[in-house]
Amino acid sequence: MGRVLLAEIARTSDAVAATSGRKTKVGLLAGCLRAAGPDEAAVVVAYLSGDLPQRQIGVGYASLRDVPGPAAVPSLTVAEVDAAFTEIGAVAGKGSVARRRELLAALLARATHPEQDFLIRLLAGELRQGALDGVMAEAIAAAAELPATEVRRAVMLRGALGPVATAALAGGVDALRTLGLEVGRPIKPMLAASAPDMTEAFDKLQGGRKGKGEGKSEGAGKDAVAVAVEWKMDGIRAQIHVAPSGVRVFTRTLDEITDRLPEVVEAMRALPIETAVLDGELIALRPDGRPHPFQITSARTATRTHGAGSVPLSVLLFDVLHLDGDDLLDAPSADRHAALARIAPEGLRMPRIVTASPGEAAEFFAESVALGHEGVVVKSLDTPYTAGRRGAGWIKVKPRHTLDLVVLAVEWGHGRRQGLLSNLHLGARDPETGGFVMLGKTFKGLTDKLLAWQTEKLRELAVREDAWTVHVRPELVVEIAFDGVQRSPRYPGGIALRFARVLRYRPDKSAAEADTIDTVRAIAPVID
Repeated sequence: MGRVLLAEIARTSDAVAATSGRKTKVGLLAGCLRAAGPDEAAVVVAYLSGDLPQRQIGVGYASLRDVPGPAAVPSLTVAEVDAAFTEIGAVAGKGSVARRRELLAALLARATHPEQDFLIRLLAGELRQGALDGVMAEAIAAAAELPATEVRRAVMLRGALGPVATAALAGGVDALRTLGLEVGRPIKPMLAASAPDMTEAFDKLQGGRKGKGEGKSEGAGKDAVAVAVEWKMDGIRAQIHVAPSGVRVFTRTLDEITDRLPEVVEAMRALPIETAVLDGELIALRPDGRPHPFQITSARTATRTHGAGSVPLSVLLFDVLHLDGDDLLDAPSADRHAALARIAPEGLRMPRIVTASPGEAAEFFAESVALGHEGVVVKSLDTPYTAGRRGAGWIKVKPRHTLDLVVLAVEWGHGRRQGLLSNLHLGARDPETGGFVMLGKTFKGLTDKLLAWQTEKLRELAVREDAWTVHVRPELVVEIAFDGVQRSPRYPGGIALRFARVLRYRPDKSAAEADTIDTVRAIAPVID
């Protein structure tokens, strides 16, 4: 049985959340990892990162509402909690919801109040204490007394912090260096930073030297540096591993979905390669090249059974990390793309131009958006593939949609937001009925100051409430940014906002001035 008490993890989490200093966070996390040792390091890293080793165990908000009285004295170990979560996640079949709640209640009854608070936040996905991957990698390095560069490299290649922590604490640098890129085992994808427009994206990238391999665009200024500009599609990020034994397809979260995508497997088998690790996007496209609604793409990757009328997914590749025995992670982006172009026909590659002109890039951006795609990604031609990080060499540019919506209700927060009204129910005005159409919920973008203000304000507008939700008079207008609109059977209007987040409240606007459901539908012409 494990020796590390959950109480120690909860105390560390609170201490990390209470400090803004990166060095202090690293020190606190490193101390906790040293106490855990190699045997329990992987689970401790997961918990302090706000994750579960089991990923999902079938516990939702509803299961967290009724919490039994806390234990008086800490006794739960990390190993016991991990075993309980595994048992809960394994429950299936008739009566599984009740059984999972029963097992969860038994676990929470053994936890003290601080431990209950920690577990609830962990399960609700609200454990945000600043222990991000970069900070945790530094903590692993400090705990094992190893160079941080060695740990970061191992995390990039292994695709997960837990195994790296175990290896670092058990075997040092030698153990870390055994964690190389392996065809068939996914690594974390490289991510893009953001810029509000093409000019800023170019400003960020054109400070470097001339890109390798693809050079400057014709007519560019003397000191202008060429960059690559690729369409950004609203699909499913895919990492595809090709080997003589077969093709395997992984999502951005490193889940395998190979058996759901026979058409992708077939396309990859046709390429003139023995082994490869490819990065790209999977998306359902119409005959005219416009995307189907995101849910069609998502549904194809979410289920193993597809009828005769299933929409096939197109694969658009944009990077290659390994090719026929050679690792390309450290090669410049231009060289990697040249290798990709040698093995993949144009129809399997993400549309791309190389230019030093922001104007030319803006035209390419407009073409992408006009076809219904998200925007573009602007890429340095020099950058290596920095797996698992938002590399400075990739910058995404998307048109930002905003709406003025009305708050219809709000849910009480958990953990750090305990006692505050947090999760907003958002509605658009319906000019036909005079009422409001709910478009979804969000707690994103709320600062501590806004949380305090909206809690006071919405309590004043309350008309009824239960233990979970406060329903309010539809008077308060809030400006919401979002990335798109999708079909949703959960809401009366049949649509919902994607990635909604609060920008600001609009006390200068009345509910009668809020945006209408017709405006929302006009933003998403692909929904039909």
